[in-house]
Amino acid sequence: MAESSSSLDPDRLRCPICLDQMKVPVTTACGHSYCMSCIKSCWDEEDRRGVYSCPQCRQTFTPRPVLCRNTMLAEVVEKLKKTPADQYAGPEDVECDVCTGRKRKAVNSCLVCQASYCESHLQPHYESPAFKKHKLTDATGHLQDKLCSQHDKPLEVYCRTDQQYICYLCMTYEHRGHDTISAATRREEIQLQLGVRQRKLQQSEKELQELTKVVNSVTLFVQEAEEHSGRVLTEMIHLIESRDSVVKGLIREQEKAVLNQVNGLQEQLEEEITELKRRCTEFEGLLQIEDPIHFIQTTSAPLEFPTSSRMNLIVDVRSAVSELKRTLEDVLQEVDDLQVATLRSLKKIINLLEPTLTTRTAFACQLTLDPDTAHRDLRLEKMEVEFYGQPQPYPDSPHRFKWYYQVLCKEGLSGCCYWEVERSMDYEVHLAVSYRGIGRSGWGRDCCFGYNEYSWSLVCTPSSYSFRHDKTDTSVSGPPSSRIGVYLNHKAGILSFYSISDAMTLLHRVQTTFTEPLYAGFALPWFWSKLKICNIGNKEKQKKDEER
Repeated sequence: MAESSSSLDPDRLRCPICLDQMKVPVTTACGHSYCMSCIKSCWDEEDRRGVYSCPQCRQTFTPRPVLCRNTMLAEVVEKLKKTPADQYAGPEDVECDVCTGRKRKAVNSCLVCQASYCESHLQPHYESPAFKKHKLTDATGHLQDKLCSQHDKPLEVYCRTDQQYICYLCMTYEHRGHDTISAATRREEIQLQLGVRQRKLQQSEKELQELTKVVNSVTLFVQEAEEHSGRVLTEMIHLIESRDSVVKGLIREQEKAVLNQVNGLQEQLEEEITELKRRCTEFEGLLQIEDPIHFIQTTSAPLEFPTSSRMNLIVDVRSAVSELKRTLEDVLQEVDDLQVATLRSLKKIINLLEPTLTTRTAFACQLTLDPDTAHRDLRLEKMEVEFYGQPQPYPDSPHRFKWYYQVLCKEGLSGCCYWEVERSMDYEVHLAVSYRGIGRSGWGRDCCFGYNEYSWSLVCTPSSYSFRHDKTDTSVSGPPSSRIGVYLNHKAGILSFYSISDAMTLLHRVQTTFTEPLYAGFALPWFWSKLKICNIGNKEKQKKDEER
């Protein structure tokens, strides 16, 4: 047969009687083919008449023809059985427009013919000179999209001026004088751009992996340092307690020895005082003697007073106690110095974990404005808050700020967290963190961010910054920026504020101790002031959030 088995329609090899693929194909004298068993069964029923006919064309034969197996057709059927099933088009594949019956998958589409072809039916485009100028593309079911809607010609040119694909006629008329290139050249440009982006993405992935390793190693180092510091401090406490017991014992022994000496000295002095009083009494009596000779003879024995050695003993006791006190103070100073050195080392390690312009997304957290805390004149919309100046229809809530134009976020923060805020440069706004227990209902300072011990606040004006906490206002210097970053390391007691632009500049850092989870908060004291919480995490997620 001139046509290979791969190009035959499987339906053409079905038996017209059983409608199944032929088994032992035979061909009658009229040229029609059947399964041998099917045509024999049909003719067996006609034996009583002695006339045999073809079931398709009704041509009659007498006598009954002797049927033989059609070898060539049998080979084609066998080859067709071995044809892989994946050559046929599935629900999502492009079908060959030439195949009849069961369609094969198209491998190419012709923009000139406006048709798609399987591998067999595509051969004329390669072999016949008439098809040499036809434009072949990857198989597609949307050929019309590849043609110019105005001239019905293939889109083979890209217009850089209008950024669209056009045909050659468009380039001659509507796009005359425009910057144009061939579609193939445009494809190469896009491939190069995609290649560059892919390499950048791969490089970014490598940098992210390296950064993750660094963060993990630093985190592990900090944990080990904390554990080591804890062990050292515990050992120091045990040592201090042990030395305290020893020192207290020495003090008690010295006290006992000194007291024994003092008691002995006191008894001796009391005896001497008694003797002196007695002698004074005698001396007063002798003063009454008028005879000089008798007076001198009577008072010839000298009066004794405390010697300087006894006084030196008292001084020595005091000196010993003072020396013991100085020794104990030296021990305590060594302990204080060790604690200070340990804290300085831990601070240096913790500073390594603070965010940078390239690593801040690793610390990013998601914040959600809490409408139950917002002042009624603040309008909330997605991630934005604005001083609208008119009461909003918020339900009653005991957590709402009644007088100050403030709002808190829902999330309690107790780990390493980072977020950024885009603010209006025309008005003053306050960026704060606060304990949940800050006051809500009064005009007092216990309800205002930064004016109490429950909150910390960075005040951002159009041209300056200041930091407030517990009634203390500190001036802050730094470049003005519409975007401000906030970093919180709750465990380390670090709160930092950054000016974000082409660089990330530290504005102010607080080192303290946080006793409970903190909540991000914002204050907008001026009409029409507004700010937006930025999504600095996954860009795809950010796009979806904006669409919602």
